[in-house]
Amino acid sequence: MRRILVGGLVLIWLGTVTIGLARTRKQQTGGDAEFKALIDKYYVAWSSMNTDNAAPLYAKDADLVFYDVAPLKYNGWQEYAAGVKKNFFDTATSAKVTPNDDLKVTRRGNVAWSSVTFHVVLKMKDGTTLDLQGRHTAVWEKRGSKWLIVHEHVSAPLQG
Repeated sequence: MRRILVGGLVLIWLGTVTIGLARTRKQQTGGDAEFKALIDKYYVAWSSMNTDNAAPLYAKDADLVFYDVAPLKYNGWQEYAAGVKKNFFDTATSAKVTPNDDLKVTRRGNVAWSSVTFHVVLKMKDGTTLDLQGRHTAVWEKRGSKWLIVHEHVSAPLQG
C-alpha cells in the first residue's frame, strides 16, 4: 500500500514538472499567441504613421527610455511620439513595417521581453525610398489587464 502511495505521489510530481516545463518552453520559443497578436497590432499601428495608434501599447511614465534608429534616445512616450513624427513621419508619404517570423517572447510574472526582426519601407516626400531590415526588442510590463511597453530598442544593422 505504501509503495502505491509513493508511486502515485511521484507520478503527480512528474506530471506537474512536465506541465511546467512545457509552459516555459512555449513561452520561450515564441509560441505565444497573446504576444503574436500584440506584435501584429504594434506593426499595424506604426505603419499607419499616426503615433496615436501606437500610444495604447506604451506605458506613459516620464522616466522610461526608448531607443530608436535615430536619434539615439527618447525619454518618455511624449518625447518618443513627437520625435518619430518629426524625424520620420513628417518626411514620408507612407510606411509599411512588417515583422518577420522570428518572434521570441519570454515571460517572468508580470514582465516579458520580446525580440523580432522586421522589414520597413518608407516612401519619402522627396521621392526616394528607405528600405531596410531592422531589429526590435521590447520590455513589456503587465499593468492591470494590459501589457505595455516600458522599454524599447529599435535598430538597423550598418549597411556597408
